[in-house]
Amino acid sequence: MITKLPAELKVPFQLKQGQRQDETPVHEALHEALINTLVHADYTGRVSILVVKRPDMFGFRNPGGMRIPIENVIQGGESNCRNHSIHKMFLHIGLGERAGSGIPKIFSSWSSQHWRQPRLYERLEPEQTLLELRMIDLLPESVMQDLSKRFGEKFRSLERLECLILATASIESVVNHSRLVEISTNHPRDITEALQRLVKGGFLQSKGKARGTMYFLVGTSLPTAESPFMEASSGLSDGSGSGSDTLPANSDTLSLNSDTLNHQTKHPDGTLIIRNLKDIDGQIHEKLLKISAVVREKKRLPASQVEETILNVCQEHYLSLRVLAELLNRKPDGLRQKYLNKMVNNRRLHRAFPTEPNSPKQAYTSAGTAGKINPKT
Repeated sequence: MITKLPAELKVPFQLKQGQRQDETPVHEALHEALINTLVHADYTGRVSILVVKRPDMFGFRNPGGMRIPIENVIQGGESNCRNHSIHKMFLHIGLGERAGSGIPKIFSSWSSQHWRQPRLYERLEPEQTLLELRMIDLLPESVMQDLSKRFGEKFRSLERLECLILATASIESVVNHSRLVEISTNHPRDITEALQRLVKGGFLQSKGKARGTMYFLVGTSLPTAESPFMEASSGLSDGSGSGSDTLPANSDTLSLNSDTLNHQTKHPDGTLIIRNLKDIDGQIHEKLLKISAVVREKKRLPASQVEETILNVCQEHYLSLRVLAELLNRKPDGLRQKYLNKMVNNRRLHRAFPTEPNSPKQAYTSAGTAGKINPKT
């Protein structure tokens, strides 16, 4: 697999002391990504190791979450290896990097090609870590030409940051502030101002408020509850979807087991949408039940206490009406009419699909800034 993975990779060779070097930094990055997946896998987990190869992207999944914060992993210098013996084995045969240096090397190699920054993230249920390596320029020529045709002369007068925002919205269908912070070196305030200028200038439309604001090109639409994008936002799919971020049927999938990625519904901003309490991690389930216990057990409570409980259970994920009704022991229609609609209007809650308030797939998240529920605590 380690030789098949970079086969047909279209990157120019390098010269070292006048000698051709076919092993480029990109080849080394792919080797490191594979080794990293094997070394950090939790082999008692519920999902398999999976490697996906397609013309525009490589994807790696291992069971088990990160053991140190993702930002520390990307920065490098800190490691908490799950399988030391496997790591040592690779080192003895000349493969792999010293502890804490593999991921920074991958990010550096991808940056050297001016490709989009790799995406490293976790899913909680089942617990897994995913790495996406997209071989797409920040400003692809074909995308820039399409945007130029769409917007004409006013597009050609834009600054680079504004072009980057529009290109990202074109490639990824929808974009938000946090995604732009990931792929841009600009100050967050400059990004905020650029987004505002693009909306005012008629390049972008926006939906949502504050941190939940999503931006998409004028003339296009925000992904809806029925969009395939919602079901495979990670780009690592079983090939059954048809959205821009799904794995096409003719992709080459290299899997160490026969299963495919667990499907979880995710919002375009990457936030998990919980539609059934049975489908989430047991510890998170228990914590949600604990938070909502008083409201669930008592029918008569001050409205303010019920609203505060709704905000607390909706932190850092979306909950469907069905889940909220189950947690709070309230009838769905009454809950929506008496509390949820009012809290949305007061900007205390955000809808997952603001353009479809009555969608049967509607879900809600808190507009507050409280931290994510952590199953480890």
